[in-house]
Amino acid sequence: MFLLFFQFCFAQPDFSQADALLQKNQKLLGNGVVALIYKDGKVIHSKELGEFNAKTAAPIASCSKWLTAALVMIFVDEGKIKLDDPVSKYIPIFDKYMKSYVTIRQCLAHTTGIENDKGNLLKMMQRGKYMNLEEVVNAIAAKEISNNAGTEFHYGAIGPNIAGRVMEVVSKKPFDRLIQEKLLRPLKMKQTSFVNENGFAPNPAGGARSSANDYINFLSMILNKGVFEGKQILSAQAIAEMQKPQFTSLPVKFTPKIAEGWHYGLGEWIQEEDANGNSIVVSSPGLFGTWPYVDKCRNYAAIVLTKSLLGEQKKDIMMEFKAAVDEAVGQCAN
Repeated sequence: MFLLFFQFCFAQPDFSQADALLQKNQKLLGNGVVALIYKDGKVIHSKELGEFNAKTAAPIASCSKWLTAALVMIFVDEGKIKLDDPVSKYIPIFDKYMKSYVTIRQCLAHTTGIENDKGNLLKMMQRGKYMNLEEVVNAIAAKEISNNAGTEFHYGAIGPNIAGRVMEVVSKKPFDRLIQEKLLRPLKMKQTSFVNENGFAPNPAGGARSSANDYINFLSMILNKGVFEGKQILSAQAIAEMQKPQFTSLPVKFTPKIAEGWHYGLGEWIQEEDANGNSIVVSSPGLFGTWPYVDKCRNYAAIVLTKSLLGEQKKDIMMEFKAAVDEAVGQCAN
């Protein structure tokens, strides 16, 4: 009887349904697929298919935004910047082009009002042949205004690039080196980098490469309220601010189809909310199919890393995957 009780108490969740879903849709997901699930201080399940394994590094597109937002919040924690500082305080060219009212918060929440590429995520991922982030942001400052800052939501690359440049000015270090020192190395994300392999400017909005092993470290830190391996990387207050829906009443000028109906925090989507509008599940799916998320209610984090363009059909697969994992993990703790 004791042994049966022991087995029951320590039985591992059954993720066979989630694995079977990935196996069934492997070709649609790009053949190479790896999924990791983290809970209770460790990775409790992994699934590797095709050419990918947990150490495989691949472009993660908009999953980069979550990392960039975390870097900004480190500077907020250190008291070096405030979210509601105008970016012109650090980048005076915004004054020259009559954009002195744009704030760092608005950059991370996609409400700058600066004209974005309309509705084409592939186009948003592309950038001119700028050699550094300063050149990129100077070109952004000269763009037309779509609307006043803080009056509409338009998902894109502009805001995170501006925020990344602010970090460069404050630290006097290039963005790719800065995020290594402040975030990636402390999280032991050895295969993650924002370095542009062609020698051009880094892209804080979508230019990172990472592996599932690396990114799950970041997600574990988010899940554990800023703590990774006993070290406080971000404050619990910073994590909470990132996960708070921002500007929820604004009209939406553009949002990707896969995220329609969701609110946005700082660098991350609010994938699920409770009845009071508080975030339950936060995520940052990327254009190339990688989908990391944190379920605060069930107290776990997961990532499915792929390398194929994300669309409605793949969103449906990811929602089915999460439902299968939820069933295996169990009911909400709250």
